[in-house]
Amino acid sequence: MSLAIVILAAGKGTRMKSSKPKVMHTLAGKPLLQHVIDTAKTLNPSELVVVCGNGADVVVPYVDEQGYKTVMQHEQKGTGHAVEQAKDYFNDADQVLVLYGDVPLTTTETLDTLINLGGGSLKLLTTQLNDPTGYGRIVRDEDGDVLSIVEEKDADEETCLIDEVNTGIMCIPARWLNTAINQLDNNNAQGEYYLTDLVAMAFEQGMLIDSYLCEDDMQVAGVNNRLQLSDLESHYQLTETTKLMEAGVTMIDPGRVDIRGELTIGQDVHVDVNVIFEGNNTIADNVTIGANCIIKDSVIGEGCEILPNSMIDSSRLEANVSVGPFARIRPGTVLANKAKIGNFVETKNANIGEGSKVNHLSYIGDTDMGADVNIGAGTITCNYDGANKHRTTIGDRVFVGSDTQLVAPVTLEDGATIGAGSTIRKDAPAEALTLTKSTVKSVEGWKRPVKK
Repeated sequence: MSLAIVILAAGKGTRMKSSKPKVMHTLAGKPLLQHVIDTAKTLNPSELVVVCGNGADVVVPYVDEQGYKTVMQHEQKGTGHAVEQAKDYFNDADQVLVLYGDVPLTTTETLDTLINLGGGSLKLLTTQLNDPTGYGRIVRDEDGDVLSIVEEKDADEETCLIDEVNTGIMCIPARWLNTAINQLDNNNAQGEYYLTDLVAMAFEQGMLIDSYLCEDDMQVAGVNNRLQLSDLESHYQLTETTKLMEAGVTMIDPGRVDIRGELTIGQDVHVDVNVIFEGNNTIADNVTIGANCIIKDSVIGEGCEILPNSMIDSSRLEANVSVGPFARIRPGTVLANKAKIGNFVETKNANIGEGSKVNHLSYIGDTDMGADVNIGAGTITCNYDGANKHRTTIGDRVFVGSDTQLVAPVTLEDGATIGAGSTIRKDAPAEALTLTKSTVKSVEGWKRPVKK
C-alpha cells in the first residue's frame, strides 16, 4: 500500500523561549525535524510533506534544500487544520502517516508496526504514562475497542484517570481522511480543529480502529521546553552508547560521551570521558581515545592512540598512529601508518608519511611529507603569502631542526637536514645540511634589569 507522510512543524514553541523555531533546535547535533525526516525516509513514502507555519522563513528553505515539499499553515487552528493543508499531497496515496517535527525519537520499527496493523483501519500509536497530565486519553469500551480520544481540557474526572494516552501519531486511510478532515469542528475548550476527533468520527461510522501501544514512552515524547529537550538528549545518548558497549566498546562513563551523527566503530575500542563524535566517523578495532577529544567526519585506523584534549576534523588516520595530547588535526590531513603528531601540534591539508614525527609545538599545513621524517619543535610551514596558499614538499628521512620556518613553495629533498632556527626559502638538496647563517654577538658591560 502506498504511504504519504505528513510532518507537522508549524507550532510556535513559545516555551522554548527562543527566536529559533522549535523544530530547528538540535538533538544529537541535528535539528529535531531532521530526526523525523530521516526516520520518515526509511519508510519509503510516495510523498513526504512538511506543514510549516511559525519560523517558516527558516524551516521552509531547510526542507526545500533536501528536496521535500512544504505547505503553509498561516493560522494555527489545530492539528486537524494543519493536516488539511496537505490534502493535495495525500489524495493519491492509500494511507497517510501523521508525524510531528518535535517528536524525534520514534523508531522505524515502531512506525512500521503501526502502518501494517491492518488493511483499511484507522491506526493509533499510544503509550502509557505514570503521569498522563496534559495528554489526550484513549477511551475504550468494555471489549477494549477504541471509542475516542479525549483531550485533557475536555475530559471529566473519570477520563483523566486513564493512563493510556494519545501520542498524536496516526495512520489514516487517505480517501476517508480526504472527506473526514472537512467534517471536523472546533467545538472544544481550545477552539481548535483536533485531528484526534477523527477517532470518534471513525467509530460512529463503523470504521475499524486499531492501536499499537509503544512501551518506550521516550520514543513518543515531544519537546516543549529545554528541559524536555535535555531529557531526550540524555536518553538518546545512553541508548547509543549502550549499543556500542554491547558491540565490544569500553566506555569509562557512557553518560559523558556524545554521539552527534553516524558512528561505525570496531571492537576493543576504549573511550574515555567527555569524548564527542560529530558527523560521520569510522573507528577501527583496538583504538584508544583519551578524555576530552572531539572527532568529526574522520576515519581512524586500527590501533591508533588519540591522547587527551585532541581534535580531529575531516581527516584520515591509518594504522597505529599516535595523536596528542592537545593536538589539532584539521581537514584534509592524512596520517600514514605509525605517524606521530605530538602535543600542541596543528596540521591542515597535509599528508604525513609512514613513521614520520611532528612531536611538539608545530604547524604543518599544505604539506606533502615522506616517511621517517623528524620535525623539530616550533617548526612552521609558512603556506600563505597573504593572497594564495602554497605547498611544502618534504622527502623521506628529512630532519628539521627546532624553530624552523619553511617558506612555501619549497622542497626538502630526501635525507636533507635543516639546521635549527633556520628560515628556508629555497629548496634544500638531498643528504646535505642546509641552514640559515647567523652571527652571534656579545655585549660587554650589559647588566640584567633589576626589579624596582
